[in-house]
Amino acid sequence: MKRHHCQRKPRTAPVRPARDMRAWVRRMAFGRRLRIPARDTRGPYCPPEDWYEPTGQPGYRVVVQPPGPGYRHVVTPEEVQQRLAQLPEELVEPLEVVQLSRLTRKKRSFPCYGMQWGRTIYLYPMEADLCEVFTRPPKPAQWNEARMFGGRWIQDGTLWRLQWTEETIKDFYLNNILIHELGHLLDQRNTNWRDRERFADWFAIHWGYRPTQAQRRARLRRMARSAECN
Repeated sequence: MKRHHCQRKPRTAPVRPARDMRAWVRRMAFGRRLRIPARDTRGPYCPPEDWYEPTGQPGYRVVVQPPGPGYRHVVTPEEVQQRLAQLPEELVEPLEVVQLSRLTRKKRSFPCYGMQWGRTIYLYPMEADLCEVFTRPPKPAQWNEARMFGGRWIQDGTLWRLQWTEETIKDFYLNNILIHELGHLLDQRNTNWRDRERFADWFAIHWGYRPTQAQRRARLRRMARSAECN
């Protein structure tokens, strides 16, 4: 099970020419962290999200919504801005909105970390205790990706828990989720979802994970020293 990403166009968006909804969603809504295979999430059953009509104006803004009961945002607008400021300007130029989204009851049936739609990146809140519960064992890719950023997998009977700390979840969101979704926004070449995911994964590693490896190693050394003291 992975966090899901697909979205459909909200009713408040401008009226567009009639077309097959599945094809439209495939083109417009690309995101991150499926808990079910991507090919099964491209239909019109995706939870609604706020649509921001592209303006073509320079710069981007950060919109913050209430996270929802039992959840919280794990990054602040200032942290998002600071992280994006470390990237070359031309990579951030197409971005117009970063939304720290609310998690409604309907969206909880399609849990996700982040999504790109149009010129907007949506970052979703986490459980307040930073502990995710899975009913199925993580796949190798899930296991490895979470551990790359300090997530700790714990088997609890038939359940699997993914435990984060304040530091590791910020690392995961700022240097993986955010950068991955930016990769989707910049990808004007690929249309196949597998190719888009492959490109966004590469983009997140190149611009997110690798440049922050020194910080991550320093954090691991601090954790090791703390464990020795205890």
